[in-house]
Parts: sequence; structure tokens; C-alpha cells
Amino acid sequence: MSMNRRDFLKIAGISTAAGIGGTALASGLKKGVLEAAQTAPNTEALAGKRWGIAIDMSKLKSDESIKRITEACHRIHNVPDFSNTKDEVKWIWTETFEHSFPGQEHKFMPEDMKHKPFLLLCNHCDKPACVRVCPTKATFKRSDGIVMQDMHRCIGCRFCMAACPFGARSFNYKDPRLAKNLQEYMNPEFPTRTIGVVEKCTFCYERLSKGLKPACVDESNGALVFGDLDDPASEIRKILASKHTIRRKPELGTEPNIFYIIGGNDYAVVPEIK
Repeated sequence: MSMNRRDFLKIAGISTAAGIGGTALASGLKKGVLEAAQTAPNTEALAGKRWGIAIDMSKLKSDESIKRITEACHRIHNVPDFSNTKDEVKWIWTETFEHSFPGQEHKFMPEDMKHKPFLLLCNHCDKPACVRVCPTKATFKRSDGIVMQDMHRCIGCRFCMAACPFGARSFNYKDPRLAKNLQEYMNPEFPTRTIGVVEKCTFCYERLSKGLKPACVDESNGALVFGDLDDPASEIRKILASKHTIRRKPELGTEPNIFYIIGGNDYAVVPEIK
């Protein structure tokens, strides 16, 4: 029986798919319903339809607590520290209210709130501008809402940095592996990067796959609450229903999934000024 090249490749492809996971996997990948992380799912993995974080600023009472959260994130993810702002790489950092929420401050705001350091990270927006501009799909959005950064596919064009209105992305101007902190300690379980690529917070996707919450949440002593925004019974949804929260630059329409609790315990409805 004769066989042309096309038939041979078709049969070889089907055999390979069956070899790595069977008919169901091949069918799932063909239909585009599976993501790479789902080809070998962990039954203990955290599953959600739209992940988000609520940050209660009243519970972040000291610089030390914020430093502990930041260091936990950066240590786990091998974020390089070159000790200068020019080469700074950050996944989570702090800013004042004025710089974090431009246009939302007013003259009656408490003085301590104006100068309080606000914890910032990638907002994992519902409508991420960074995803739209990436020419190689190195930046993409998962089905659970996490905005990912594939640093192997990144070509360093920095379009995503220009598009992100939150300054959530950093560029590796130097080889991150040469940073002093990574010379002293490097987490072998998380991939290191190379010079010329962009990186950012990924909501600790690697921890979620093991059934763990993001490192920043675990280190916050309850100040950060992580959960599924599409689950009405989740803790984060109950918080959003009972407390007054704000988001960064909501007028831009990217729909951030990081919420900040800045006021009292009860939900406050701000009347529209006409």
C-alpha cells in the first residue's frame, strides 16, 4: 500500500498525541480547550474562573510587613536586585496614594493615607492592554484570568511595557543571573531569565498548580485575600460586597482584578456629584 508524505505525517502526529496523553488529550489540544499546564493536572491544584486579590491597607501597619511580602515574592521567583533604579526589576513594590491612584485623591483625605506606601503588582486585568500589543504572544491571558509572561518567547520589544498603564513590567537590561542576591541564593524550582526579556508578577501560577496560594498572600497575615471573583461564595467576593474598595486607574477600562480596601469596615456608597 502506497502512502504519501501528508498521510504519513498525519498518522505520526496522531500517534505522538496518543503517546503523550491518549485520545482525550489529543482531542482537547485540537479543540483548543486545554492549556499547557492542564496536560498533567494536579488534583490538588487551586481552580478558579477569575482570580483576584483584595488588599486591606489597614492591616499593613508597618514597613517591615510590606518588606516581608516583597522579599517573599522576589526570593521565590529569582527576581534580580542590582541595587539601582536604572536596572530595577520588580514584581511587587510600593508607591504613595498619589502615584498609585492619580485623580482619586482629595483635600479631605487623611494625611496618613496620602503618604502611606501602597503595595502594587500586576493587576491581571480583564482587558489587558499588554496582551493586545505583544507581537509574539509572549504575553497572554489564561482562562482563569491570569495574565502570563512567557520569558522564552519574549523578544524584548517592550511593547507590553509601553501599553501597561500600571508600570507592572520590568526589562532585564543586565543578565539577572549576575545580580548579587542571585549569586548568594537562587531558587532551583523557578526558571531564571536572560538579558533582554521582560518579566512581571504571574500570580504564582506555579504555586496554584500545587494547591498553594500566591507567596505574597501567604506572607501577608491576612492583609491580602486571594480568591475566585466569579464565585459568589468566595471570601474575596464577600469582602467586595461588604467593604468599600478602589482600583487603580479604573477610567482606562482595563478592569483590574486587584482591589484596595482603604476605608472603614462597612461598604460606603459615594453619591454622584451632579
